[in-house]
Amino acid sequence: MKPLLCWMLMLLGGLAVAAESTEITELRKKAEKGDADAQEELGVMYANGEGVPKDDAEAVKWWRKAAEQGLAGAQFNLGVMYAKGEGVPMDDAEAVKWYRKAAEQGLAVAQFNLGVMYAKGEGVPMDDAEAVKWWRKAAEQGDAGAQFNLGVMYAKGEGVPMDDAEAVKWYRKAAEQGLAEAQGGLGVMYANGRGVLKDMVEAHAWFNLASARGHEDAKKNRELAEQQMTREQIAEATKRARELWEKYGKKD
Repeated sequence: MKPLLCWMLMLLGGLAVAAESTEITELRKKAEKGDADAQEELGVMYANGEGVPKDDAEAVKWWRKAAEQGLAGAQFNLGVMYAKGEGVPMDDAEAVKWYRKAAEQGLAVAQFNLGVMYAKGEGVPMDDAEAVKWWRKAAEQGDAGAQFNLGVMYAKGEGVPMDDAEAVKWYRKAAEQGLAEAQGGLGVMYANGRGVLKDMVEAHAWFNLASARGHEDAKKNRELAEQQMTREQIAEATKRARELWEKYGKKD
């Protein structure tokens, strides 16, 4: 099981619809007067091409102004642009710099991304303990990806002492938010009796749930689990999976 090491690329802010030139004009006036929220909004509009031509360099320009005033969302967005090399030359160290500023303000997506940078050694020396530190902060705010990653680190003993019960705890939190990787991971723990009593019915049910969300490894694990189960157990697991789906499967 590997942690999720993709950046979360969500752009914070943005107007629902900003097609009218008067709205843009008013927003630009506020931004030019130093209104940080307006600067962030204008950056989102340029990044998305909403009411203005799409222009990553302009997006960066306005996010930088807002970021320098301490707006966490703009700091995060600026970090994403440096990480992707959009509107600015790719620069992992700059990405880390801006992620850190937003993360230290408590922005969960920035904490997640900063953890990824430490886990991959991009812009900073590779450091599993630091990755765990930032993922924990995001996980405690309910970020499902960070919860899953924290579970993986406990299961593997990377950055923290190996602790199967903690791995199960964090997998479960993410699984209950509908994250297929975590649902599959929780199934593995039940199948192997790690951190929980071995329970092939429960394992099959979680594999089933993750499979329904397109997780290929979970589908294979479900098939392997069936080789160790009776027909009655498979029927029970299918019923249990339906119950889990009603609670957690429909979530994104």
